[in-house]
Parts: sequence; C-alpha cells; structure tokens
Amino acid sequence: MTDEGFMGPPWQMDWTLKAQAARDALPENVRKMVDAARAELVTAKDPYFRGIDADVDLPRDMKVRPVDSSKPKGARVLLFDNGHGWMTYTFIRRTEDPQVVVEEIFWQ
Repeated sequence: MTDEGFMGPPWQMDWTLKAQAARDALPENVRKMVDAARAELVTAKDPYFRGIDADVDLPRDMKVRPVDSSKPKGARVLLFDNGHGWMTYTFIRRTEDPQVVVEEIFWQ
C-alpha cells in the first residue's frame, strides 16, 4: 500500500463496548483527561508512536508504549494522568476509513 490516497489524521476512533462503559463510569474530571488523550491519538501523525522519543510531542503526563515489544504493529498503551490511567488501543491502518480502536481503559 502506498501513502497516495491514504487518509491521514484526524483518525476515526471506535471504542469496544467494555471500554466505552468503563469510560462512562469514570468521574467527570477523569473523563476530561480521557478526552484529552483521545484528542492526542486521533490527531497523531503516527498513532503507533514508533521510534525513539516518538511521543515527545505528547503532554508531559502522557506516554505511549507497545503492549508487546515483539509486535511492532500490535496494541499500544497510552498512559495518562502521570500513569494513573491508561488506554489500550490498536490502530487499523487501511486505505479507507483507518481508525484507532480503544479496547480497554483504566484509571486508579
């Protein structure tokens, strides 16, 4: 696949039912942090944040890490609120309608 004709940011985002229910159950101030993390993901040039210091443009309280380092195109975890919360997501890169899928969300 070439980048010609490939859609770029902002990406579509979908939530699993479990992740959406977990987000909706969070306190309002935490939902605002989740919304800020969501905004960072859907506008990122590369939602996989590959490379050294690829997440340097994220706010100081957010970091992105691979869930399994042996799967470079696998799931990622976006840590927010200085690591007190996280979202596990995958990026489905396809020519039409590429999207970020949030599979799990947690905050403590």
